Amino acid sequence: MTSSGIGQRGEAAAAAYIERIGMHIVDRNWRNSRGELDIVATEGDTLVIIEVKTRTTDSAGTPEEAVSSAKQRRLVRLADAYIAAGGIAPCPVRFDVISIRVLSDDRALLRHHRAAFTVA
Repeated sequence: MTSSGIGQRGEAAAAAYIERIGMHIVDRNWRNSRGELDIVATEGDTLVIIEVKTRTTDSAGTPEEAVSSAKQRRLVRLADAYIAAGGIAPCPVRFDVISIRVLSDDRALLRHHRAAFTVA
């Protein structure tokens, strides 16, 4: 499977998980000229920006380690753009990371890192 196929499979698994735990998905793969938000959801009155990282090996580090400080800053800027573009009223915003480590064709380990980072 290609890396984009693995990523798409991981995002689909993450979306199913998010819905299963009662969060509401409001957008997937939202893009602008600066990048993409994988999943935008709500939990209560909180807007949750979810970055999904899927890996087949840990040779380059764990999936969650791929969300570097530079990536975090980019996600914050994208979240600001998403809120402005959608005319969303001020609300709490949280940044989560879902890391998926593919173990085999039909098995994966999913970890949900709530409030994985905060805006400084």
